[in-house]
Amino acid sequence: MKIIKISAITLFLISIAAGAAFYYRGETANVPEGSVVASSNDVVLENQLKEVLANYRKIIVLVADEEKMSKPELAASVSVGQQVFHENQDKITVLKNALDKLFTSADAKRFEAINRLLDYVESDSSLFDADRLAFKEVLTSLQSSVTKDSSLTAIKMHKRISEDLDALNEIERNYEKELGQIFGHFDQRGIVLKREKWDAYVAHLKEQYSREKILKDYGTVLPAPIKDDHTDADSKKAEREIFGDKLPPKTIALTFDDGPHKQYTEEIAAILKQYEAPAVFFNVGQNLGTVNADGTATLAATAKISQKLRDAGFVIGNHSFSHAQLSKLSGDSLNKEIFNTDALLKSMDTNRSPLFRFPYGAHNQEGLQALEKAHLQSVMWNIDSLDWADPIPSSIADRVLKAVEKQGHGIILFHDIHDRAVKALPVIMDKLVADGYKFAGWDGSTFTVAKSDKAAPEKVSVSAGYSNSWAMVIGINDYAKWPKLQYAVQDAQGVRQILIEKLGFPADHVFSLQNGEATRNGILAAFHDRLANSSIQKNDRIFVFFAGHGATRKLSSGRDLGYIVPVDSDPNEFAADAIPMTEIQNISESLTSKHVLFVMDACYSGLGLTRGGASNYLRDNAKRIGRQMLTAGGTDQMVADGGPNGHSVFTWTLMQGLSGKADLNGDGIITATELAAYVAPAVAAVSKQTPAFGSLPGSEGGDFVFELPIETEYLNTSTAQLSNDAIALNSKLDSSRPEAIADSKNTGAKSAPVVKIKDLQGTVQTIATPVAIPVSARQMAQHANDRGLQFYKEKHYDEAEAQFTEALKLRPDFALAANNLGFVYYKREKYAEAARWFENTVKIDPSRAIAYLNLGDSYFHVGDNAKAKKAYQTYLELNPNSPSATYAKQQIEKL
Repeated sequence: MKIIKISAITLFLISIAAGAAFYYRGETANVPEGSVVASSNDVVLENQLKEVLANYRKIIVLVADEEKMSKPELAASVSVGQQVFHENQDKITVLKNALDKLFTSADAKRFEAINRLLDYVESDSSLFDADRLAFKEVLTSLQSSVTKDSSLTAIKMHKRISEDLDALNEIERNYEKELGQIFGHFDQRGIVLKREKWDAYVAHLKEQYSREKILKDYGTVLPAPIKDDHTDADSKKAEREIFGDKLPPKTIALTFDDGPHKQYTEEIAAILKQYEAPAVFFNVGQNLGTVNADGTATLAATAKISQKLRDAGFVIGNHSFSHAQLSKLSGDSLNKEIFNTDALLKSMDTNRSPLFRFPYGAHNQEGLQALEKAHLQSVMWNIDSLDWADPIPSSIADRVLKAVEKQGHGIILFHDIHDRAVKALPVIMDKLVADGYKFAGWDGSTFTVAKSDKAAPEKVSVSAGYSNSWAMVIGINDYAKWPKLQYAVQDAQGVRQILIEKLGFPADHVFSLQNGEATRNGILAAFHDRLANSSIQKNDRIFVFFAGHGATRKLSSGRDLGYIVPVDSDPNEFAADAIPMTEIQNISESLTSKHVLFVMDACYSGLGLTRGGASNYLRDNAKRIGRQMLTAGGTDQMVADGGPNGHSVFTWTLMQGLSGKADLNGDGIITATELAAYVAPAVAAVSKQTPAFGSLPGSEGGDFVFELPIETEYLNTSTAQLSNDAIALNSKLDSSRPEAIADSKNTGAKSAPVVKIKDLQGTVQTIATPVAIPVSARQMAQHANDRGLQFYKEKHYDEAEAQFTEALKLRPDFALAANNLGFVYYKREKYAEAARWFENTVKIDPSRAIAYLNLGDSYFHVGDNAKAKKAYQTYLELNPNSPSATYAKQQIEKL
């Protein structure tokens, strides 16, 4: 099947269909009197739909083949496209109001009229799938209107509209599939999908519309290319405006337009606070309040959102009163757009900031002069997220990060009126921080990076977007009446260690119960006292691990009920003194945290899990509650002990997964779904256990997330490697590991492997692991290095060499990977090659002491005593009190 490439800018056409849930002109935008169609004449309504569709199609034609356009042609096409977009929003508002008025009227034929309208949307032979996306916002609004009527006819109509919206969502997913992002399957709806290819659709539109004609219809004719004569007037104009290309290297200023929004603005501010990043929010005046004829400003309730932003240290700027295109206004109309919002901002703060942003960036000389009178300064941007247009968060993040990588600094334009900006922002911030960018705020006269007097923490607790991380770890060997176990306590200790040392859980947030502490009352009390109290916040995560006996009881209904067995349970009375899964469910639902993951190294069945699955995009988890469970096996199965280092096979595999092997898509993130997809087939391949996985009742599709830390270990002679039995078992585990397929575009993204896993009722389910989040080349290099480190510790030197080499291809100045590649050569006794790479390492990072020690050892084996001695001496100068200092001195004596 041919994969269709969709250009970055063309993506924004889909958002025309999705529409803005909050539009700065509002649901009740002012429209000419009498323009709201209240008639039940469905022909009129259908014509209005066709007008919306025509504008939608024009935008597609305007931005198609944007990579072939000249810069002036592209700029003109985007500018006119934005005008058409905003015109269409007005048409959609008129149509939504007309439909709402019709449905809430007493017209007996209203249902017939709306059903005929739905017939057109669902089955008109002239419509392509992509055309129908233009109607999504209208259908969503209509569904809301229908909800007000509780009649049977209205309920049936609501169901029909719901099915149509599901079909539209599938259409969006199909286009995302073409982009290599995600894939979803839905049953057939009222809209029968044609699934036409995108290029065929665009070709069809080009037969009906011409870009040149559309531009001309909107007053734009592209001039012939002429020499760009720079004038003094241009220089003076530039001095009155702030541009992102004037910021220092590696410096970013974050700006958000069109708010405040009653939900998304504060969510964005909360994300920025997590990164301690400043930002400017450019507000539209009519979202803040009203201004009467004499200039008196009255603040609306939404102004409190901006006041909170100001109190939190963010800067509020002026973005005109109604988001009009100011380059087309003059005189009083122009001045009102600027001064009315200025009056509202001064009502909030007499010392309001002097920052102004022209809507669309469009302005003329009169507009700049008006800013001077108001003592305001224009702020432009050089990096556009296109989040107003692009409905795909990962695409928004990718666009921004590529632009930042290309330009190296600048002012980024976002909008705080879309949920997709909320979803994309953490991904963007993670990568900018990882790549060493600083965030500049407005200090009253310019954009500067604030100096921080805070000491860098020695260890950062990774939380993958969570506020806090908590864990309960339980291990029982010394049962009083059940058979004693050998490995459970060791398993619990090993999991606790990896949570703290590898995954960043704070040590005082990881609670342990071992042997005699793990009574029934002790376990339940720990859950209620430690994890179900006011200390746990809504954005926290909780991880629960249990290693011990499990049991299953057949109920009179024929259903199985599973139990975990505390230390004081009696095998003859376990139905009364063990802890049933129903109790675990109750505990789970009582926890206030966002995500909870139970991992049970015990075999039992009977939990009634809902089907496990993965979110389409990692950051969609931000508002989804997740309650998941992974168990070691089912009824009548025995936990396989005798794994490496005193662990059960299940726990050893779990620990290997958490150490990085479960990162199936290579993005540095392990979700619970990925963990299950790695652990279940691996354990089943080497034992008689069949691990099970699923979501507890009440879960809303959230997926527990672990974020792998960056490995910083420079390989050297002290680096520990796994034992032979551990390496042998890992080789067997890896043979069943589901592999993702690398993106052919070399973006670092990988397809999601699909795995069959049993749920706790014994039914086989199919789960798809998440698609990788976008990553920068720098992060891809780090991930390759980390995989190389895993391979080295397992003595797979060919694979380790390949990964370290890949890291250096992605990031040639990566000293860590250079050292590690050199040490692979050293381990294989290729000392001359090793020396070259250690030399490269110290050129990149001249103060890296361990590299000099490695370099000395390499030259020692090569027989170059002078270079070996010099390297050892440099090591001692850099690290005279290290444990290896004595060794270096001994080596010098040998020389």
